[in-house]
Amino acid sequence: MTTQTRIPPTELTGVFGTVVKIAAKRMLGQVPDSMGVLAHHPALMRASMGIGRKVEALHELDRNLASYAVMATAATIGCSWCLDFNYYKAHNEGLDEVKAREVPNWRESTAFTPLERDVMEYAEAMCQTPPAVTDELSAALLAELGPTALIELTAKVAFMNMSSRMNVALGIHSEGYADACELPPLAQRSGASAAAPATFAQTDAAASVVGSAS
Repeated sequence: MTTQTRIPPTELTGVFGTVVKIAAKRMLGQVPDSMGVLAHHPALMRASMGIGRKVEALHELDRNLASYAVMATAATIGCSWCLDFNYYKAHNEGLDEVKAREVPNWRESTAFTPLERDVMEYAEAMCQTPPAVTDELSAALLAELGPTALIELTAKVAFMNMSSRMNVALGIHSEGYADACELPPLAQRSGASAAAPATFAQTDAAASVVGSAS
């Protein structure tokens, strides 16, 4: 990790902790320090991982669109752990990693289709306080995606909001997964959006880790 977490990681113990450690090492080559932070509260960790796995398993929304949406959410909030992990995840799952690396700078990038841009605009609008989703944007996505996929998009952005904000508050930062598999650096946010640093969500990763062991 680039900096220390605000709560020092503790050891993952018991049967649940052993399963998580084995799955993490199989998937990532190491046990993320971020999991050690949540290990202070095993019940919360299980709950977060449980909902993360269920949200991750939804499939009505195109996987690339889902990836761009959660990465745009992470970039807006400033969670480098989530951004790094989801870039690494896009690479491992055979998604469009060329576009994925451009997500932090999607407004200036020419790589994305109008639908992809609307999806990321929706994700960013959901991150505002209060949310800034407009009737016009919602109607455009409803026409393109249909109600089921739009609800799924909303749920995945909402879950990433929870994970990203938790990570930022706890001081959890990128652990360099994308660097480890030699992916090109993520594009940098520019203009007014540059204030938000890039990051990653441990509950999403933990859900993926445990899901790989199931």
